[in-house]
Amino acid sequence: MSKHTSEADVAFIQALAELLNKNELTELSVKREYGEDDSLEVRVVKQSNVVTVAAAAPAPVAYAAAPAAAAPAAAAPAAAPEDPAQHPGAVTSPMVGTCYLAAEPGATPFVTLGATVAEGQTVLIIEAMKTMNHIPAPKAGVVKRILVEDGTPVEYGAPLMIIE
Repeated sequence: MSKHTSEADVAFIQALAELLNKNELTELSVKREYGEDDSLEVRVVKQSNVVTVAAAAPAPVAYAAAPAAAAPAAAAPAAAPEDPAQHPGAVTSPMVGTCYLAAEPGATPFVTLGATVAEGQTVLIIEAMKTMNHIPAPKAGVVKRILVEDGTPVEYGAPLMIIE
């Protein structure tokens, strides 16, 4: 059991938020070690004059007061950036793997920004377990955003591109 209190953690997080504002920083990440399997990891990010705080404790320790105290600062829906995965034209990854924008290195990409695509047209490939899986466009439209780079790993459900 640790010797620190959750009130001390709340004060620590508030001090980090003040430090962020005072020094005109946009992000601050700190890990505080209390002992073996007992730590507090805090990431404070400033977006458009709103400070949001995320705190995580890897070990099951009583930190309930720290995230609850930070919740009001994080609950600013007007300042939250748009989540591309929630966009109606989002093409999301159906699997975990490596994303490729072209059939082979140096080849022309399947699609580019502003390209018009037909429903079912291959827009990229995800390699999973040495198998190349062609990812089709779920609908016809124009490629508005490409959210991944060639050769990057992707997770299941990760947004890959926006087609409108």
